[in-house]
Amino acid sequence: MKVDLNDLHAFMAVARAGGFRDGARASGASPSGLSEAVSRLEARLGVRLLNRTTRSVAATEAGERLLERLGPAMTEVEAALDVVNGFRDRPAGTLRLNVPVSAARLVLPAIVPDFLAAFPDIRLEVIAEDSFVDVLAAGCDAGIRYDERLEQDMIAVPIGPRIQRFAAGAAPGYLDRRGRPEHPRDLLDHACLRGRFSSGAMTAWEFERDGEIVNVDTTGPLLVSVGAATDLAVDAAVAGTGIIFLFEDWLRPYFRSGALEPVLEPWWQRFSGPFLYYPGRRLVPAPLRAFIDFIKTSVPRSGPSLDE
Repeated sequence: MKVDLNDLHAFMAVARAGGFRDGARASGASPSGLSEAVSRLEARLGVRLLNRTTRSVAATEAGERLLERLGPAMTEVEAALDVVNGFRDRPAGTLRLNVPVSAARLVLPAIVPDFLAAFPDIRLEVIAEDSFVDVLAAGCDAGIRYDERLEQDMIAVPIGPRIQRFAAGAAPGYLDRRGRPEHPRDLLDHACLRGRFSSGAMTAWEFERDGEIVNVDTTGPLLVSVGAATDLAVDAAVAGTGIIFLFEDWLRPYFRSGALEPVLEPWWQRFSGPFLYYPGRRLVPAPLRAFIDFIKTSVPRSGPSLDE
C-alpha cells in the first residue's frame, strides 16, 4: 500500500491541532489542502481517522493509534534524510522546539534572531506550552525544560541565565493601602494573583532565607492559566489588584519603571536556569546540532540583576 508522506504530515498536523484551521497555521498549508490530504489518506487506508463536526475535529481510535506511531517514525525518517544535510556547506532544514511559555518569553528572544541570522537556511518552529510532553511524540527535535522536569535518557545542555529567582511584586498604591509584607506568612492577609498549570496543579509560592523555606497557600481574587494568561495577572498587579509571584526576569521591567514594587525580596528563592534537552539515542539533525553549538559558544550564561 503506497501512502503519500505529505498526506501523513497533513493528518498529524490536523490531529495535533484539533482542527483544520489550527493545523493549517501550524503547518503553513491551507485548510482545504489539509482536508483533501486527510480524505485522500482515509480513502487509501480504508478507515476513518478523524471525526469531524462543525465545531471540532478529533482523532478516532484508529487515528489515535496511527498518530502515536507516526510521531517517532516521522522523526526517524527526518533524521535519516538529515544525514544528507551533513554534506551541505551550511546546515539547512527545520528545527522544532517545544518550550514553556516562560522560555519563549525570557530565554529565546536573546538567542533566536542571531541564530537565524547565522543560519539563514534553517527554519525554526517554536511550540510554546506549559504541559509536559514527549518531544519525539510531539514531532519536535528538542525541548527546553527546567531541571526538575527533565526526562531520563535525555542529553541536557544549559541555555540562558544559569541562576534565576522567583519574585513577588505589587503596585505601590496597593502596598500603601494594604501594607508591606515583612514575612512570607503575611501574604495570607493579602490579595494574591495566582496561576494554575494545565495539569490542574497550582503554582507554588515558596520562599527561602538563611536556610528556612516557607510555602504559603495563598488566596486571592484572580486565578489564571500559567503561560497563556500570565500577562493578565501582571496587568492586574500593575493596576493594584494584588501581589503577583513570577519569574524575576518577567517582572524586572515593571520593577525598573516603578509600576511594581519588589515584595519580600530577601526571601526570593533562587533556582537553576533551563536546559535544552534532546534524545541521546538518535542521530542529531543538522539544524539541532547547529543550535546546540550556537548556544554553547554564543549565548551569555548569566542574567542581569535587579539593580542593574
